[in-house]
Amino acid sequence: MDPQPSPSGRSSPVGRSPSFSVTDAGSQSLSSILNNPHAARLEASWVGWWSVSPPEFAPLISTKASSDLTRSDFQSYVSSVSDSYHRFEDIRNHSTKEQTLDVDNIGEALVACLREVPALYFKEDFALEDGPTFRAACPFTDVSENIVLQEKLSHYLDVVELHLVKEISLRSNSFFEAQGQLQDLNVKIVEGCSRIRELKETIRLLDTDLVDSARQIQELNANRTNLFALQHKLKLILSVNQALSALKLLVASAECAGALDVIDDLQHLLDGDELTGLHCFRHLRDHVVASIDSINSILSAEFMRASIHDTGDADAVILLKAKARASISLNGKDVEVKLDEEETSNFRDRLLPLIIGLLRTAKLPFVLRTYRDTLTADMKTAIKTAVAELLPVLVARPLESDLTAERSMDIDGGGSSLASKLRSLSSESFVQLLAAIFKIVQAHLVRAAEVKRAIEWIMCNLDGHYAADSVASAIALGAMVAESAQESNGQGGPLLPYAPLRSTAKALSSPGKASDAISPSNLSKNFRADVLRENTEAVFAACDAAHGRWAKLLGVRALLHPRLRLQEFLSIYNITQEFITATEKIGGRLGYSIRGTLQSQAKSFVDFQHESRMTKIKAVLDQETWVEVDVPDEFQAIVSSLHSEAIISGNKDNAETNMTSYSDMVACNEGSQVADTGLQGALEQHEQTDSSGTTALNAAQGKAEAIEKMKSDSVTSSQSNSSNMKERGKPTTQMLEYGGVGYHMVNCGLILVKMLSEYIDMNHLLPSLSLEVVHRVVEILKFFNTRTCQLVLGAGAMQVSGLKSITSKHLALASQVISFTYAIIPEIRQILFLKVPEPRKSLLLLEFDRVAQDYKVHRDEIHTKLVQIMRERLLVHLRGLPQIVESWNRPEDAEPQPSQFARSLIKEVGYLQRVLSRTLHEADVQAIFRQVVVIFHSQISEAFSRLEITTPQAKDRLHRDIKHILGCIRSLPTDNLNNSATPNWGQLDEFLVQRFGAEAG
Repeated sequence: MDPQPSPSGRSSPVGRSPSFSVTDAGSQSLSSILNNPHAARLEASWVGWWSVSPPEFAPLISTKASSDLTRSDFQSYVSSVSDSYHRFEDIRNHSTKEQTLDVDNIGEALVACLREVPALYFKEDFALEDGPTFRAACPFTDVSENIVLQEKLSHYLDVVELHLVKEISLRSNSFFEAQGQLQDLNVKIVEGCSRIRELKETIRLLDTDLVDSARQIQELNANRTNLFALQHKLKLILSVNQALSALKLLVASAECAGALDVIDDLQHLLDGDELTGLHCFRHLRDHVVASIDSINSILSAEFMRASIHDTGDADAVILLKAKARASISLNGKDVEVKLDEEETSNFRDRLLPLIIGLLRTAKLPFVLRTYRDTLTADMKTAIKTAVAELLPVLVARPLESDLTAERSMDIDGGGSSLASKLRSLSSESFVQLLAAIFKIVQAHLVRAAEVKRAIEWIMCNLDGHYAADSVASAIALGAMVAESAQESNGQGGPLLPYAPLRSTAKALSSPGKASDAISPSNLSKNFRADVLRENTEAVFAACDAAHGRWAKLLGVRALLHPRLRLQEFLSIYNITQEFITATEKIGGRLGYSIRGTLQSQAKSFVDFQHESRMTKIKAVLDQETWVEVDVPDEFQAIVSSLHSEAIISGNKDNAETNMTSYSDMVACNEGSQVADTGLQGALEQHEQTDSSGTTALNAAQGKAEAIEKMKSDSVTSSQSNSSNMKERGKPTTQMLEYGGVGYHMVNCGLILVKMLSEYIDMNHLLPSLSLEVVHRVVEILKFFNTRTCQLVLGAGAMQVSGLKSITSKHLALASQVISFTYAIIPEIRQILFLKVPEPRKSLLLLEFDRVAQDYKVHRDEIHTKLVQIMRERLLVHLRGLPQIVESWNRPEDAEPQPSQFARSLIKEVGYLQRVLSRTLHEADVQAIFRQVVVIFHSQISEAFSRLEITTPQAKDRLHRDIKHILGCIRSLPTDNLNNSATPNWGQLDEFLVQRFGAEAG
């Protein structure tokens, strides 16, 4: 069988020697291959195909005629050459495919070469003279291996050469094509250069024959135009020099309006192109800027002089009056800083040219900011000066307060510092200082408000005025100047007044290009809004500065104010409130900082007063001996006014008008207690009005001192007996009447009533802290109830007050105090809730309800304790009953009497009845003894039923004791709920009937 062809077109070497090999192909020279790159491949292919020996054809012997030949006649020939033909077709198809793939895959031959040849031979440092490289490339040991290695190296060389030739042949067409294109380009370049030389020669001929004469005419015309332009420039230089000279004179004479007109003309020249290139005017813009700065300085100084510095005389007048007089009125009517209509008109006419000039330079917002800073600084300086000049006068006055010693120690410890001097002032002197500062601040703020109104009038309300057009044009010009300056500043350029306006004007006038945001009307509106905002901010900043200084003065005395009496603190609180109201009305905004300071000090005052009262009520309770005291009339007046105030507060419409009726009523009643002290006139004077200056303030403080002195006297007198009270001339009563019911009181109960009245005063006079006051009232009521329970029911008074025991009298008095407090809680709640915000009332109502319920439970526990005491005494007597029964069998005495058991029991019951009937209300007594009667019936009948009575003498004595005890039981005050004809019928009556019969019962 014939050998099959290899994939490369060569026949397989198996069984025969090949007629073509790689070695034969490598023997050809590279030059011959390059002449025809494809010749080697075709030759190899054809040689490989013809290397198969041709078949041996037998001679054809025709046995038939040619016309009778059919395909089957050639079948033997076709079958003999079919294998060779098919092999030929395969070789040809394979060669065509290789050519196509070689064109598409240029470079892949080298990759295949690298895969066939080991990587060792491609290293950059490959050298066979290197020992390791030689050993790695030629690892032979004998001659046969050496021959094989030489064949292998020759094969590698052939492979590399073959693939290189293949790659070169693939790239040769592109190389020759590029070389041809380069030659074509060189030819075209040579043709272009010759064409350019021809065109240059043609242009030279045209220029010489046609253009020279026309060009001379054009040059002469240009010279004429330049001469006219030079003449115009010279005239312009002359006018600019004259304008600069006039500008200097106008600025020197402070004629700002004329100077601004000249500056407008110069600025238009600078904004245009007429002065471009004139070296003599290179500093013209600097001169204009300097002139504008000078005009702004003149206008600003004149504006400050008219707005601020002309008000300095009012401060001096106020300080002179403050020093000359002993005090200053608190109602704000001493110094009226208010301009009449003519002065207002003159003031506005004075400000009008200044405002127009500042508007034209767009400096009004900046000047208003400077005015704001100057105004605040001037305000602070005026207040500081007032404090410095008035402090020596006020400190020299005698101190008439309980804080004299403390303030004196502050002076000694703090030296002569301003803070120590302020703290050393009495409340009256401090109020006078605040009043003087109030007047000074008011003078400055009224002037500032007048300036504010004048600027608003100029900016907004000049319709029909002769200067309306000037103001409108000044606002428009100032708006454009401000916008241009803002754009220059945003672009990083220098911020110069009167920046170039031509571009702005062009942008505004170009249809479809200028947005609505930068239209002239919008610019004017924004600029006007900016001016009005700065104008308003100046007044508010001055108010804020005044608030800060006032708050600082209050802060220096922050530790003293909580310790003041209510009227003293109220005088400071009220003048501060008036100051806040007046300044907020002028400034147009709320002063949150000073309101916070005042609220903080008022809260500190309430907290301190509450803490002192809590400490006081605790000390009073710990020292309470639970002895009944007579009630001074002032406490009865407090309770009566409390009831009246509660009735009045029920009417919502009259709540505000009757706000101070309670404190006035208490003051009136308290005033009667101090009539002998000589302060009655001062009290009456205070009730009239407090607007007459120091006299009113002294009256208010005198009243407060008298009330405090009277309070301390009443506390001391309540602790002594009634005879001492009468000796001192204080009218008293036995009980405290409230709602038609009398209550026996002890000292701590009266002190609590007094404290509650003071809390109500604070609630009325400090309405902003009503919520805090209500919480404090709830707290002190809780503490009083809890501490009373600990001392009486818990027997704590035996340790802290030195009581030997807690008697029924102590319990009854404690019950009266608790019952009275429980009765007045609804009235107190109703009065205090007048000032409480509506959303908070529901929570506070629950608090008061819980407190009232605690008092009710406490009272019921006291009554239960009284019943328990009687039950314990009964049980004590019943434990000794068996010994007494043993003596009943002896003969009776001459005078039959109840046993010691019955007599002792009835004696104790009678004592309890007398004590409770004198102290407690009838309903409470009946409720207590109703329980006592039930206990007596059950306990005594049960004890008697257990006795063994056998002798007639014992039965008689038992009958006598039962009758005696029943007589006592029937006399006890109860409500007789069993509806029996016999009072207090019970189990003991049934036992008597059962043991001794119906007649005995």
